[in-house]
Amino acid sequence: MAKIIIESDRPVGVISPYIYGHFAEHIGGVIYDGIWVDPRIPNIEGVRMELVKYLKRIKPSVIRWPGGCFADRYHWQDGIGEIRPRRYGRWNDVTEPNYFGTYEFIKFCRLVDAEPYIAGNVGTGSPEEFQQWIEYCNAPPGTTTLSDMREKNGSQKPFGVRFWGVGNEAWGCGGNFTPESYADHYRLFTTWMPGYGVPLYTIACGPNGDDRDWTTRFFRQYSHSTTMDGWSFHYYCGSAGGAIDFSEAQWYELINKANLMEKIILSQWDILSEFDPQHKIKLIVDEWGAWHPSGQKLTRVTPLSRLAQCVMQLLQP
Repeated sequence: MAKIIIESDRPVGVISPYIYGHFAEHIGGVIYDGIWVDPRIPNIEGVRMELVKYLKRIKPSVIRWPGGCFADRYHWQDGIGEIRPRRYGRWNDVTEPNYFGTYEFIKFCRLVDAEPYIAGNVGTGSPEEFQQWIEYCNAPPGTTTLSDMREKNGSQKPFGVRFWGVGNEAWGCGGNFTPESYADHYRLFTTWMPGYGVPLYTIACGPNGDDRDWTTRFFRQYSHSTTMDGWSFHYYCGSAGGAIDFSEAQWYELINKANLMEKIILSQWDILSEFDPQHKIKLIVDEWGAWHPSGQKLTRVTPLSRLAQCVMQLLQP
C-alpha cells in the first residue's frame, strides 16, 4: 500500500513571490472591456472595480505589459498625455485608441499591489526610445524634460519601474531576428542604461519553448557585454479540444503538454550553466498557457475579458 507523508514543518526551499505574476496584452478584450472599461461599468478611474477586487485576493506579484506581440509595434509616447493618436492595433484589424497607456498601467498595478514589468519595443523601436521610456518612468521630479512631462501628465512622483523586457519574442513577431542579430540589438538597447536611482532588472528574449539552438547561439554572440538579469522563454501548450468543450482524453493530452514545462526549465537552466556557471541570470517564464479556439465563452462572466474570466473562475466559492 502506498503512503503519503506530509511534513508541513520541514522547509525544502524558498519560493520567489515573482513566480506568481500575470500578463496583460492588447489582444481581444484583455485591456479594453477587461481592465479598462466603459464609464457605465463600476470602475476606479477607468479600471474595472470588480477585477481589482478579485486580483487583490490572489495577490499578483508582478504584471507584464504592453505585450506580447503588441509590444514591438507600441511607441510609448502614443499612450501619454490628453491627446492620444489612434493606431492600427495589430490584432484583428482593430484600431488601438491608446486610452490605456503608461500612467494607466502603473495605476492598475498599484490598485492590485503588483510591481510593473514593461516590455520595450525592439522590433520597430530604437534604443533611444526604450531608454527614454525608462527616464520618463523613473527620473526624479524636476531633473529632466521627460520627468517634467510625467508630472504634467499626472504623476510628479517617479513610477520606479524595475523590470524591463528588451523586446518580446524576438525570434518571431518581435522582429524575426536571428539569435546573433538579437544579441547585437540587446547590447545596443542596454548599453549605458541609467536607472535614475532604481536598480533595473533587465530581461532578454529567450527561446520559443525549448529551442536550445537559440539560447546557445545568443550567448555565444552576446559574451556578457552588458547587464542582464533574466532570460525569458515562452511556452504555449496549444489546444486539446476547447476551453469548455473537451473529452477526457483531450483533458489529459493538455495536461501532458503542460507537464513538459519542467523539462524545458531544466534544459534551459543547463544551457545557462555553460555561459553563466554562477547562475546570476535567472530564468523568466513570462508567457505560457493554452491557446483554445476562439468564440467559446463562459456564460457566467461573458462580458469580461479572458484575464477577468480566469481570475474570477479561480476565486468563485
